[in-house]
Amino acid sequence: MKEKVLVIEDEKNIADAITYALRREGYIAEAVYRGDGAMQKLAEFLPDAVILDVMLPGLDGYEILKKLQDKGRIGVIMVTAKEDIVNKILGLELGADDYITKPFDMRELLARLKSLLRRLQKEEGNKESAEVILGGIALHTGKRTAFAGDRPLELTPKEYDLLALLLSHPERVYTREQLLDLIWGMNYIGGTRTVDIHVQRVRKKLGGEFDDVIQTVYGIGYKALGGGSEN
Repeated sequence: MKEKVLVIEDEKNIADAITYALRREGYIAEAVYRGDGAMQKLAEFLPDAVILDVMLPGLDGYEILKKLQDKGRIGVIMVTAKEDIVNKILGLELGADDYITKPFDMRELLARLKSLLRRLQKEEGNKESAEVILGGIALHTGKRTAFAGDRPLELTPKEYDLLALLLSHPERVYTREQLLDLIWGMNYIGGTRTVDIHVQRVRKKLGGEFDDVIQTVYGIGYKALGGGSEN
């Protein structure tokens, strides 16, 4: 089945050029030119991946990223004219998989998209039916849902990946550098403080009854307490 890609870009000439290039490569591609029309289009089109501009009228790219968190696993490549590293990190923190800065070469964008979709397909194949239960926390990795007891957890994509990795390997100690590499990728431009921030957020969402499932190994990194099961 052909992958579907939604282009969310307010500069019509750029959006149309990307859409044209995508269709030539065999993708099913559509474009929307305003941020405040993006969510309705996403619900109708159900894309596999989104090419998302940051500066949009009505609703900016960061707000759209936040809203995408409850839409299942959709790959996101951020497109921005901003070269400020803080803005790039913010997009990645909010769940974007990759970013590219304007002006860009269309061949590079297509290559990044192909790599992202290949990665998503591999994830889906690996996690289609996996279930992880540890310390009262249950992960259904095919659906990318998580529960603390009977309470559903609202996790960002990176928070989910971090929790899933730790719970899938109880008692294994990961350094911050290893977690940064495995969850964010070798070329991630942020530092290891990103890992600490995400662990803090996950613990807060787990709540007091479950926040000790992720243990700090001082001077090294983190691990999940053992005693669970994987189906």
